[in-house]
Amino acid sequence: MKITEHISSAKGKTLFSFELLPPVKGQSIQGIYDAIDPLMDFNPPFIDVTYHREDYIYKQHDSGLLEKVSYRKRPGTVAICAAIMNRYKVDAVPHLICGGFTREETENALIDLQFLGIDNVLVLRGDARHADSGFIPTPGGHAYATDLLQQVVNMNNGVYLHEDHDTAYKTQFCIGVAGYPEKHFEAPNLKTDFKYLKMKVDMGAEFIVTQMFFDNSKYVEFVDLCRKNGINVPIIPGLKPITSSKQMISLPKIFHIDLPEELSEAVAKCKSEKEVREVGIEHMIAQCKDLIKIGAPVLHFYTMSNPGPTKRIAEAIF
Repeated sequence: MKITEHISSAKGKTLFSFELLPPVKGQSIQGIYDAIDPLMDFNPPFIDVTYHREDYIYKQHDSGLLEKVSYRKRPGTVAICAAIMNRYKVDAVPHLICGGFTREETENALIDLQFLGIDNVLVLRGDARHADSGFIPTPGGHAYATDLLQQVVNMNNGVYLHEDHDTAYKTQFCIGVAGYPEKHFEAPNLKTDFKYLKMKVDMGAEFIVTQMFFDNSKYVEFVDLCRKNGINVPIIPGLKPITSSKQMISLPKIFHIDLPEELSEAVAKCKSEKEVREVGIEHMIAQCKDLIKIGAPVLHFYTMSNPGPTKRIAEAIF
């Protein structure tokens, strides 16, 4: 079932969903089940599974020489989606990223997803490798999320990379894209950011999932600007509670977001990490209650595969 259909059938009721990380290579899928089981009481209609680009590691040989090796730390997104759908009977939404895939590999992955009965994808450019100063496309792959989006749209129209007949199957993916209430950090200004977001919707994106934010006025302003710019698809707020004092520095640094003064001041007064976690959860509960009042279609939690804080929040609001 498509995300847009889930939202439409809810008839104005705010839904609950969350995002998971694939386990680190060498771990079992039981970790995924352990992250999902505590949250199933809140009836998520869909669960996102992230995709991570390959990175490089250096292996030292007996000779002392270092060999640069391509390494994917968290593989298994497609298989995890299939396992989730089989075990929990809910829709799984895999992320699709540009980095690490050629166009042919992307097409093959989309064919696998279609054969598995997966109806939704979240199309992203993806992050740069840790050792790279900026995003570097894979040779033969896509440089921008718009290019990746176009490939999915083409398949929805029955257009494949190397097929020229008129009987190719038309896939039916419901395509989501990312939105940034506080502007994508690489965009020169908000107007330019909106221009590309509008382009994605005009190309065929059917829903937007936002970057995390901690001030609901940012979301309200973002939705208002979207509507004024002719972007009328559902806009799903992405959410993550503060759970440690380190995040007061790491989240703004990594995700280029602002934290409200009242939140940072409350955390500064905490005498332990347990108190910080409680402050973060209480702030998010209040934030979620307000988002429900203003009609957010879904509350989408970035759990990092740690269900505890999200469960506490969901118990307070659903």
